[in-house]
Amino acid sequence: MRGCALLLAACLLLSAHAARAAEGDATPGQGINRLGAADGWDAYADTVKGAKICYLIGKPSKSEPASAKRAAVFASVTHRPSEKRFYEVSFTSGYLFKEGSSAELAVDGKKFSLFTNKDGAWTQDAATDKAVAEAMAKGRQAIITGTSARGTATTDTYALDGFGKALAEIDKACAVKR
Repeated sequence: MRGCALLLAACLLLSAHAARAAEGDATPGQGINRLGAADGWDAYADTVKGAKICYLIGKPSKSEPASAKRAAVFASVTHRPSEKRFYEVSFTSGYLFKEGSSAELAVDGKKFSLFTNKDGAWTQDAATDKAVAEAMAKGRQAIITGTSARGTATTDTYALDGFGKALAEIDKACAVKR
């Protein structure tokens, strides 16, 4: 259970970094190095406590309902080579998920169940992380559905045209071989 708490804390820290980058607040001198961008997906490398972290982030091309008030909404994939963790997939919803709920991700129709905690959704294990990242790299569209703590059903649609290129950038920066 302690490992889960540490993983959650690390994911929340990354979410803060990714949110800053997604909102354009990543500036030179903060340790974040922008590797490149492709069709709505941005790739970054950072060093935290001497350990290199490479990640990509992208915003949805469409969020429904459009009238829902939400904070930053984005997807990310992270490599943490010093911890031997790769292809960690996460989605930030911009609202608190309904407690005990799950989110569903469909990549070109292939479905994945994600667990939720606060405003984030993740896969259950490393093997599913890699499967999701590979599906997204080859796919055209990813759709994630979830339910807010207030009961609002939401759908975020991500165009995947630049995902594969951004993934290749972080693979190269963190020396990850697929």
